[in-house]
Amino acid sequence: MTRRPTIADLARASGVSVATVDRVLNGRHPVREETARRVYDAAKAIGYHAVGLLRQRVFEDLPQFRLGFLLQKPEQSFYKALAKEIENAALAVTHVRAVPQVDFVASSTPQGIIEKLKVMAARNQAIALVSPDYPAVTAAVEDLRDRGIPVVALLSDFAAGVREAYVGLNNQKVGRTAAWMIAKAAKRPGKVAAFVGSHRFHGHELREIGFRSYFRESAPEFEVLDTMVNLDTPEITHEATLDLLQRHPDVLGFYVCGGGMEGAISAIREERLEGKLLVVVNELTPESRAALADETLLMAISTPASALARESVSLMIGAIDREAASVPGQTFLPFDIYTPENI
Repeated sequence: MTRRPTIADLARASGVSVATVDRVLNGRHPVREETARRVYDAAKAIGYHAVGLLRQRVFEDLPQFRLGFLLQKPEQSFYKALAKEIENAALAVTHVRAVPQVDFVASSTPQGIIEKLKVMAARNQAIALVSPDYPAVTAAVEDLRDRGIPVVALLSDFAAGVREAYVGLNNQKVGRTAAWMIAKAAKRPGKVAAFVGSHRFHGHELREIGFRSYFRESAPEFEVLDTMVNLDTPEITHEATLDLLQRHPDVLGFYVCGGGMEGAISAIREERLEGKLLVVVNELTPESRAALADETLLMAISTPASALARESVSLMIGAIDREAASVPGQTFLPFDIYTPENI
């Protein structure tokens, strides 16, 4: 078990005395700003347990920005990792005190999202969220905008013309990349398919459009089957994958445009088809990494979560303090590609 860093470890890492670290921690006597920041940076680097208290001491005179983040599906590895990256991104801001509140929606229904937004708006100056594109959500975002609370769309765009900004991938390029990989890896033309979480997720729709358009333009000899909806859940994806394989035993492969890939992985293993299907998913997680390792998957297209978090925090602070930064309409992040050979 790794030993927890002590105050003496922090003093050595920051190049100051234990007494100086104690003064920074407890605010007993003034400490030069440069020294206090050095202690704080060292605490982050070594994982000192009181880094939150140090941040409060070091940045207590700076303006505070309360930032709300509303994510999907707290049980999914990707969203757990993204929540951690958001906290890290807020801690890395040094010119203001960025205070993040991360929450999750239990249901992607309009009412469930709107209720969460109302609660979050009471505590935060700006909100970033992952959401389907519902008219009712757009109306809620417009109301928040009128109240001076900017909203940033994460991963999947929504409320176009109302929200402050979109931060995520160019989802049409993601879909085309998935199709390109399957077409190039196939030994012969054949049937391919795609799953979307919901037709209300703009990002999923764009990925499906990109997927289909690539085959239509560059590989018309392939047959793209009707798109299936999996509600981003492993259970539905599992059953839908088994159903796909039963109805089309000659299918070459498929792309899971949204979440729920764990169900596709389990179904492929249940049918003992590892290495025989060309399957592309999104995000590198413990589950997709293991599936790439045994070639259950052909490729994972991954969002750079740390870059997403940093850009979102920066845009939200800029949207609150408009003299400090301007807010662009869209920020497309480069995506990472993982195969069995580079995990």
